[in-house]
This record gives sequence, structure tokens and C-alpha cells, in this order.
Amino acid sequence: MRARFIGKDPESPDVNSPTLFATDRSDRKTFLVQGWKVTDRAALADVGNIPGHEGIVEVPYEILEMYIAHKAQEGRP
Repeated sequence: MRARFIGKDPESPDVNSPTLFATDRSDRKTFLVQGWKVTDRAALADVGNIPGHEGIVEVPYEILEMYIAHKAQEGRP
């Protein structure tokens, strides 16, 4: 699987800021999201059990806007 950069959080001054990538999987359309690792106990309790092979990251709204723009460029609803 390869990842193609879509965009990074324009509000983040950090070099490793939240970022969105598209993958080239042939079996389904997927994205990779780089975000802030969630360590807040209350938020993790609200989410519930997370399998060991998964994780929860927080991303700003602008990352979701990038996803919507990406879909629009592809002509997808």
C-alpha cells in the first residue's frame, strides 16, 4: 500500500501536524490520518474498548474539509 499526501492542518505551526493521506488500495478506498494521539482518560472512556491493533487520534475540522474537497475533485458525492 502506498500513501499520497492530500494536505496538512493549515492552522498547525508544527512540522508534524495533523495530515491526511489517500491510499492506493485496490480492494477499497481508504485514507491515513496523522493526528494527535488521544491520551485523555475521559475521552478514552467515552470511546470505549479499543482493540490493540487500533488507535484513536484527534484531528482538526480542517482535515475533514480536505477530505470533502478531495471527494469533490474526484467527482464523488
